[in-house]
Amino acid sequence: MPISERLAQLGSGVFARNDRRKSAYSLRAAAADSGLEPLLDLSLGSTDLLPPPEAIAAMQRVLDAPSSAAYCLHHATLPFREAAAAWAQRRFGVSVDPQREVLLLVGSQEGTAHLPLAVLNPGDAALLLDPYYPSHLGGLQLASARPQLLRLDAASGWRPDFERVSTAEWEALKLMVLGFPHNPTATTGEQAWVDAAMHKALRHDVVLAHDNPYVDLALDGEAPALLRHPGWRSHGIEFFSLSKSWCLGGFRLAFAIGAEWLITALRQLKGVVDFNQSLALQAGAIAALEQAPHWPAQLGRTYRQRRDHMAAALEAVGWPVRRPSMALYLWLALPPQWQSQSGEDQGEGSEAFCAALLQATGVALTPGNGFGPGGEGWARLALVHPTEQLQQGAARIGTWLAAGAPR
Repeated sequence: MPISERLAQLGSGVFARNDRRKSAYSLRAAAADSGLEPLLDLSLGSTDLLPPPEAIAAMQRVLDAPSSAAYCLHHATLPFREAAAAWAQRRFGVSVDPQREVLLLVGSQEGTAHLPLAVLNPGDAALLLDPYYPSHLGGLQLASARPQLLRLDAASGWRPDFERVSTAEWEALKLMVLGFPHNPTATTGEQAWVDAAMHKALRHDVVLAHDNPYVDLALDGEAPALLRHPGWRSHGIEFFSLSKSWCLGGFRLAFAIGAEWLITALRQLKGVVDFNQSLALQAGAIAALEQAPHWPAQLGRTYRQRRDHMAAALEAVGWPVRRPSMALYLWLALPPQWQSQSGEDQGEGSEAFCAALLQATGVALTPGNGFGPGGEGWARLALVHPTEQLQQGAARIGTWLAAGAPR
């Protein structure tokens, strides 16, 4: 049966392709005589760490109420929006109107994927960092927009150089999508980078969307935020999430803070395609924001330890590591042995590498090419298991590398 051209353009997605490979490996490993190691999934930023008990207790208290099983429309989200506005005041010292400038989201990916549908027309140009998070490109493709990639380079510390975009290109742009701390490169970034983007957005009348789910998980330096620049009230929207900083990924709790007209547009779109999360889940989110402000810092200590131990373990088996400034990930240039085998013209080197690694060792990473052309030659490793399991994974990788990392 035919499918739409839009769906064909979207493709399968790196996480879906990886999921099929992981499923196939797990089935093989489950056989009694396989002799295979169990799957060690380091491909998703889905943490093994627990959410704050205050959040779970708050959900449990409200879960039995009949209202928790009912559809939740925008008006009923006001207590959550008020909590989010109060958090922004404490976190950034900025006053936010919970009625007009805050919107509850079903995960920040919902917001970044749907915003282009709300603000772009088919053929409009939008600037995207490369590497990018997949939903950033997916949202543009769903809106039939025209992505323009701004390459980030390791040599410059992944700093975006906005001067590489010509004046004519700036004038054609309608939307710019950023995200610092940056996924997948695990770079905290600097406030000056976001300020420079906002300066360009104001000058050229471009909407600036800043995806910021890792704002409280910087291991080195202070994470930037669009809310620190007053230009957000006219041209900006920022997406925050409870998935990473409060370990609530499966509960799909996030929110946007932005210019009133952007929040209104996204709310209108959201009103057509979905409702909101249960009031019980919202109660947990409110408790996390209000009663567990210490949780992200506590997570940071754990991730710093995992980062340092895993980096040392990989370096010990011959895989050089650049220690990231953001929690949760290592962004790894493919090992020298594989790079020499792949060659400069190997267009899917990272995908082939991760597939071969999984097949041989049971360790699943995310291939960098899933994050755009700028991710080719890299792989993302998520620090989502205890240090002992991470080091066991490094040992498996080391054995494979020592054998020549055969395809």
